Amino acid sequence: MQKRIILIGVIVLILAAIGFKLAGNKKVIEEKKKPVLEANVAIPVNVTEVSFQEVNDKLVKSGNLIPYREADIMAITSGKLISVAFNLGSHIAEGSVVARVDNRGLQLNLEAAQLAKAKADKDLKRFTALLEGEATTEVTQQDAKLQFDNSVNQIELIQKQMADNNIKAPVSGQVVSKLKEPGEYVGPGTVLGHVVDVSRLKVNVMVSEQDAYTLKVGQQVTVSTDIYPGVAFTGKVSFISAQADGAHNYPIEIELVNRKDHPLKAGTFVYADFARNSQQKLLLVPRTALIESLKNPMVYVVQDNKAVVRKITVGRDIGNNIEVLDGLNEGEQVIVSGLVNIKEGSLVKAIGTAAAQ
Repeated sequence: MQKRIILIGVIVLILAAIGFKLAGNKKVIEEKKKPVLEANVAIPVNVTEVSFQEVNDKLVKSGNLIPYREADIMAITSGKLISVAFNLGSHIAEGSVVARVDNRGLQLNLEAAQLAKAKADKDLKRFTALLEGEATTEVTQQDAKLQFDNSVNQIELIQKQMADNNIKAPVSGQVVSKLKEPGEYVGPGTVLGHVVDVSRLKVNVMVSEQDAYTLKVGQQVTVSTDIYPGVAFTGKVSFISAQADGAHNYPIEIELVNRKDHPLKAGTFVYADFARNSQQKLLLVPRTALIESLKNPMVYVVQDNKAVVRKITVGRDIGNNIEVLDGLNEGEQVIVSGLVNIKEGSLVKAIGTAAAQ
């Protein structure tokens, strides 16, 4: 009996020892699984030193040429087309008749209305004479006059419908699409083709807030294209928007006359030089230093080997750099890469220095 008690005791001690050992191993494993505190690890980053740099303040923007005017050739009334007097590439003049809708039904209505008017005219004269002789009532004479006026209005309405059946060119220019042929049925609003006026052309570009305030309507702009190397076209600013987009950029429109010696086509890629050329010293940082967008510009500044968020005020885009108007001082270091793993107060280590270009 005593041996049995001793055996049970030994087994209990062995099981207790095994449990203690397993608990200890679990604690070690859990300790190993714990992440290393971020505060104890310096995150490698590239930095750049904020500095004033001399830049050429030249304002050149790129864009595509668009027609000065363009419009659809459109039917106003319903009916069958009896003629279409234009083809792809045709040059048409504003107001000229370029297509016709069948008028035969309207012609018959017009003849009937003219007969009704002739009868109403006779009735009106007859009842007017009778009224003067007191042989009829004034109401009868007024009814005859109403019939006459209605017939006149009906003729004018039919004549307008017949005129509308003559489809006219909305603008002068070249036909660039043809969608209908004679014999097809059209209704009000049916598009027969498209015409563009490239006797003059426009360029739409976007400029920054600072640049928009330096430009004026009527200001001359030099336009160039790789299609005609060395050839300069003279344009002028015709529109400056009073409202910016979300990135504080303003739409600008430039107008130029199309030259016969070097004709341009809509859609051609061009450069617009606003004839501003001066050297300035600007405080610059690379665009890659921005944490967020230009609408809410912020950067990380390195202070005591830690990343500190700094809100800044930005100006113009200078190549791959951004002009800094406020929020940074010359000589401070900002982080330009490795931003994904950084937050306010993160310990950082500069592994490389990049200069603003």
